[in-house]
Amino acid sequence: MADLIERMRGLRSRWPGTDGVAVFNRVYLAVTEEIRLRIDAGEFPDRRTAVTLDVLFARRYLTAVDRAESGGRPPACWRPLFQYRRHPGVRSIQFALAGINAHIGHDLALAVVDSCAALACEPADLEGEFDRVGEILTLMEERVREDLMPGPDALEIADPLTHLLGSWSLDRARDGAWSAARLLWNVRGLPDLAEEFTGGLDRAVGLVGRCLLTPRA
Repeated sequence: MADLIERMRGLRSRWPGTDGVAVFNRVYLAVTEEIRLRIDAGEFPDRRTAVTLDVLFARRYLTAVDRAESGGRPPACWRPLFQYRRHPGVRSIQFALAGINAHIGHDLALAVVDSCAALACEPADLEGEFDRVGEILTLMEERVREDLMPGPDALEIADPLTHLLGSWSLDRARDGAWSAARLLWNVRGLPDLAEEFTGGLDRAVGLVGRCLLTPRA
């Protein structure tokens, strides 16, 4: 985890603060540092499982960054964030939630499957750590909304952005990720079906991300 944190800190120093990917990176760095502190404090009974899940989860974000930075195509779930990262009509809160959507909606399910394969266990064996990480993510999302949401003078109740951001739920995304992970694990012996489902999940999460990044007029 120390290597992952250093990598994210390095990205933070490279990108301007207004960059959309940098906004998400700051949020995710804070989450990862918080999880590491709690693991070190013994709040996760199964340290090995918690570290494995967190590391494999974070690597999927960093792989998307590497692909984009090298001129390749990141997964569809991440493309809207990289495409709109410098759009002046998109607010920081939108960038943050679009990144969280990509990482939770797509990457988390695959990270659970990766972790089960690495640890030779079933998804049910990871459920406790999955839920503990989810509780931290929920707290961080609340903090993101408090810190990045425009104030009442800048954002009226009737503003479309209020409706847009209120329509996305981290809890629903987590529930969907858990269901997707269980399904993918159960069809792991059917690679064509697993690939088809993973591709559809990737595209669907990308569509949600594109909606979250709708520029304000």
